[in-house]
Amino acid sequence: MTARAPTSFAAPGSPKGRSGPAVDAPPALANAIRMLAVDAVEQAKSGHPGAPMGMADMATVLWRQHLRHNPAHPHWPDRDRFVLSNGHASMLLYALLHLTGYDLPMDELRRFRQLHSKTPGHPEVGITPGVETTTGPLGQGLANAVGMALAEKLLAAEFNRDGHTVVDHFSYVFVGDGCLMEGISHEVCSLAGTLRLSKLVALYDDNGISIDGHVEGWFSDDTPQRFAAYGWHVVAGVDGHDPVAVDAALRAAQAQARRADGRPTLICCKTVIGQGSPSKAGTHEVHGAPLGAAETQATRDALGWTSAPFELADEVRQQWDARESGQAAERDWQRRFEAYRVAFPHQAAEFERRMAGDLPADWADRLPALFESMAAVDQPVATRKASQMALDALAPLLPEFFGGSADLTGSNLTNFKSCVKAGRDQPGNHLSYGVREFGMAALMNGMALHGGYLPYGGTFLTFSDYSRNAVRMAALMKLRVVHVFTHDSIGLGEDGPTHQSVEHVPSLRLIPNLDVWRPADALETAVAWAAAAERRDGPTALALSRQNLPPAVRDAQRVADIRRGGYVLRDAPGARAVLIGTGSELTLALQAQALLAAEGTPVRVVSMPSTSVFDRQDDGWQRRVLPWDLPAVAVEAAQPDLWRKYVGRRGAVLGVSTFGESAPAPALYGHFGLTAEAVAAAVRHLLQVPS
Repeated sequence: MTARAPTSFAAPGSPKGRSGPAVDAPPALANAIRMLAVDAVEQAKSGHPGAPMGMADMATVLWRQHLRHNPAHPHWPDRDRFVLSNGHASMLLYALLHLTGYDLPMDELRRFRQLHSKTPGHPEVGITPGVETTTGPLGQGLANAVGMALAEKLLAAEFNRDGHTVVDHFSYVFVGDGCLMEGISHEVCSLAGTLRLSKLVALYDDNGISIDGHVEGWFSDDTPQRFAAYGWHVVAGVDGHDPVAVDAALRAAQAQARRADGRPTLICCKTVIGQGSPSKAGTHEVHGAPLGAAETQATRDALGWTSAPFELADEVRQQWDARESGQAAERDWQRRFEAYRVAFPHQAAEFERRMAGDLPADWADRLPALFESMAAVDQPVATRKASQMALDALAPLLPEFFGGSADLTGSNLTNFKSCVKAGRDQPGNHLSYGVREFGMAALMNGMALHGGYLPYGGTFLTFSDYSRNAVRMAALMKLRVVHVFTHDSIGLGEDGPTHQSVEHVPSLRLIPNLDVWRPADALETAVAWAAAAERRDGPTALALSRQNLPPAVRDAQRVADIRRGGYVLRDAPGARAVLIGTGSELTLALQAQALLAAEGTPVRVVSMPSTSVFDRQDDGWQRRVLPWDLPAVAVEAAQPDLWRKYVGRRGAVLGVSTFGESAPAPALYGHFGLTAEAVAAAVRHLLQVPS
């Protein structure tokens, strides 16, 4: 792609765009943001006042002249999305939400950063009305916005009809130097340019300051040329404190979005951090600390701000109030959607279902056939292949599925029979993300936040290290996304320790609210996929094998047990011990049970495909599966410590406490002592049974 020279706005015009009349932003409106930020940080004795003060003028233009939103209904489907990627500037967003009329009273601004307030130190979705995503780790908000823009483009292609446009909105994101320094910004912005996500508009707060001081010593990139090389439309040289210039740049971005070859837009706004502070503006001192009482008063005087802390003049409130215009915008969309419903009733119902996150009405009725077919698999199959088989059956039931892989589709097997490859100006339901694990994971979060899609993406389990923070953010935000992690253990063989996951499954299990499934065969894999699709309060990770595994559960009537995360797979009368297996090692437990039975030592075999799901079961179920009076042995080709919570001090765990080796899988299992004979020996030792 040939990079185009950035646009400059030295003498801005006012091209007709999405927005209303020419900008009219009295300084008092931006100063309301500044002083609310200053006062909240000062009262909390903690926070970041400088960025909100510097971005106040940009935000005033965007929110008053361009952003289409309804404070009375923060989640109406065709609203514009706004993301504050530099989330440490949270008071900017809280001030905007309060001023425009969201359910965020002034008392919540007074309680900034306090326990259980709606104004935490960084924006958190689900806590504060109007916050679209949780932005703490820099760069991920930008990635989420890319995901939102992708979802908008795909939904528009799928649902809009001639004369009936029901999906047509922008995704705006504020970013700072820190967001653009983070490597994830390269991953997602490169992809956004390639996919021509023209309704994505990023406003770069170019203030030249980070925590350590002036950034030129460690961040000297030519940012406009960098984004031009990605294929973005770049508006450079904008004075971020000049409302007319910011307005013109936004209008140019909106005009760009309507072109057949439209591109995402980066607006480079030169600003002064802490604008309005007489002594600290333009310094790192205002970045992450209160101004102090003296400088706060000096700032009031410099801005001519006469209102007391947390008080606003009636005129300021009236000019900021967006409730009436927001309700009018939503009513206009609702009228258009009702006309769409008359013309296309099926599509309208499907759109509403998907945006609500509901499963199809016949979902439960159609699952048994899938489970029966997977239980009938009588040949060894890798669980990554079983996953693809499950997708073949589930995808026709779930048009909201949007899959992909980080350049490993042929290995992760995330594609399915009816999938359509998505690309530039090409709608579909499966995307090649390229080698961008972190970007893929964070972009999927944005799609889930937008609504309309159930995204999943694949990579090797060992590369979950790259995407881990986005996985964590999905768990924190309770998003329905699915991570397909294949090549889940030393069982992948010759690629060696760089690719052999040893600590990854245990470490993923440590993330609160992440369900980790490590199924042992085709039926357990299908149940894991169904559970992931049904889950509405968090993400799911599937750890899948490269090597073929023999069928372990041949009875579809066991589905209800599998859904509980851990269950008695094969019992024995008078069992003297419990063997716990998961994933590829369940076979070892079953083989060890047979060895011990031949010696006259009965043992129970428990399959534990998901420890997190098992831990949510009632105490009665857990005791029935793992009786307190029976010693237990757990086996998993992974770091062993987690299993101590299930086997206790009396029990034994067979695992891998070092990195792997490069060799064929059977040789590795023997080398690390992961054999049926070793499992049986561990039971004999616990029971003091002679070998």
